[in-house]
Amino acid sequence: MNTITLGEESVSGVEKARTPYTLGQRATFWVAAAVVVHTLWTSAAPAMSYPLYAAEWHLTPAITTAIFAVYPLAVVSTLILFGNMSDYVGRRKTMLLGLAASLLGVVLFAIAPTVEWIFVGRAFMGIGVGLSASPSAAALVEFSPAGQSKRAGAITAAAQSLGLALALLVGGALIEYAPLPARLNFWVLAVVIGAVFVATWFLPSHTSGEASGQWRPKIPIVPSGLYRIFAISTVSVTIGYALGAVMLSLGAQIAHDLIGSANHLVNGAALSLLALTSGIVAILAKRLAARHSMMLGGIVSMVGMGLLVLSTYQHSLSIFLAAVATAGVGYSLSFLGGLNLINANAPTHHRGGTLSAVLLVAYFLQGVVALFLGAAATAWGLRTGVDLGCGAIAFLAITGLYLSTFSQQLAAQDPG
Repeated sequence: MNTITLGEESVSGVEKARTPYTLGQRATFWVAAAVVVHTLWTSAAPAMSYPLYAAEWHLTPAITTAIFAVYPLAVVSTLILFGNMSDYVGRRKTMLLGLAASLLGVVLFAIAPTVEWIFVGRAFMGIGVGLSASPSAAALVEFSPAGQSKRAGAITAAAQSLGLALALLVGGALIEYAPLPARLNFWVLAVVIGAVFVATWFLPSHTSGEASGQWRPKIPIVPSGLYRIFAISTVSVTIGYALGAVMLSLGAQIAHDLIGSANHLVNGAALSLLALTSGIVAILAKRLAARHSMMLGGIVSMVGMGLLVLSTYQHSLSIFLAAVATAGVGYSLSFLGGLNLINANAPTHHRGGTLSAVLLVAYFLQGVVALFLGAAATAWGLRTGVDLGCGAIAFLAITGLYLSTFSQQLAAQDPG
């Protein structure tokens, strides 16, 4: 059993790889980033297809948002049972299981003859992301170059943004211009996930190095003394995920029905501004103190939701584009601030479980927001659903601002 130095900390528990060739630290870092890319690409892959499903199977907004909501709820269930597994069995093994589940879910979407298959495929997507999200984020921290472990949060956010952009642009282009509009998008993603799976196979097998005992399914536990930091971090990450719930579950429908844009590629490109701006901000704001990032994220998120509401009343594509771009800035700042805060304070031997706990709550609330949006849009109309969803995010943003502004503990522990 060896100990290797990764970034600013030592990670024990590195096992001899069971493959002819094991990737080095730098390659492992970027393969872990590719796993992060897959999580958002898989999450957002159906976003441009919801209007197709609605037309083909005569679905209401409640059903289409329920398809979206199955994903975060499956992620939550997976995190409850397996959230700390990578701390014990290793990042590599856990990511491989996650990628396999994601691949199965994507293939089910590609061959689905009925909406029931879509629900099952969405559940497997959630299981896959639930298994791979926290170990890939933890691996980015642990395999960061020496003295640069803080940039892992920025790379994680940027990788998520890239995955989101690819989902929307590739999906929009294939739906608009390629054959099999409801299928080809998912076959392309299946090939990508297969390639990432092969690359992940050659990662070194390692755990946090300090997790003791035999792994068993259990709810992720927040370490003692970290509750306040955990709460603040979770609220901030949830703001970003709630923005994603609005844009990814109803964004294409909003662009088509309320803005009047009928081209899938144009709508995908418009929604990809969420990814573009969030990725740029993730790189530019990587040195920003966590509390400042969270405060700015809350303010910008409220502005973005205000613009979204205005765009639906004005039927303005330009205002809609501004809303999406602003929401991307808010997403990135909120997610990055929350992630950097918890990464800086979580003990190494519980990092996987602690990150899973943050994501568990954030994904659960994302699912709740999506279901709330769908029910409201079905009962009172799409515009009313948007109004209520934007109001809910504004409430979360105000809560996050309050916590990050008045918490002395946060100011004391934030290393930025």
